[in-house]
Amino acid sequence: MKIEIWSDIMCPFCYIGKRKFEAALEQFSNKSNVEVVYRSFELDPNSKRDEDHDAHQMLSSKYGMSREQAISMNGDVARQASAVGLTFNFDSMILTNTFDAHRLIHYAAQHGKMHEMTERLLHAYFTESKHVGDHEVLADLAAEIGLDRNEASKALAGQDFAKEVRADEQEAATLGIRGVPYFVINRKYAISGAQSSEVFLGALQKAWDEDQPLIVLNDPGCGTADAACVDGVCTPKPEV
Repeated sequence: MKIEIWSDIMCPFCYIGKRKFEAALEQFSNKSNVEVVYRSFELDPNSKRDEDHDAHQMLSSKYGMSREQAISMNGDVARQASAVGLTFNFDSMILTNTFDAHRLIHYAAQHGKMHEMTERLLHAYFTESKHVGDHEVLADLAAEIGLDRNEASKALAGQDFAKEVRADEQEAATLGIRGVPYFVINRKYAISGAQSSEVFLGALQKAWDEDQPLIVLNDPGCGTADAACVDGVCTPKPEV
């Protein structure tokens, strides 16, 4: 079973949703048969690498609210994060463009470390207030999870994996995805937002059950064109 997750590094509910999904997956009896793939999505593709405002001002401008209201709203999100074991430091978060961070995730995926890179970037942004748009910071983070720092730096310096990021974003548009996190199960079911672990677990089980082959409870010959039935017992017709 394949789960595709569209998310952005600077999306708080993507990190919260990730934790809730992981909790559900841990309870899922067939978790060893589940493949999880992260897909790129930029909440603000026009943002600068070096922004001159903080998370509170960004929220205030986006929704036309006062700074005090923005601080209160971010505080509510931080408490939701705390409930799933995460620490969000909105006061010191460094806003940036996340395109290169997404490229780095694709680079890490090529080396079998997509999950480690995604988690490290989210933690760096929300908890450690690192500048995840800065190439030096990104290269350091790549090295921390066991990737070659020089190779990661070279990939970031050029346009490596830019097409892969754009392809993910185009696919999101094709699927009608307008917000993240967005979870797609076997390209059949979708879950939008940081839902509860119970919702995720129920969706996983439903998708798994529907994907399994039929279990025959009686003689497979019964009811077929080549079967002859006598007194409720079906046997294949003898060849003439």
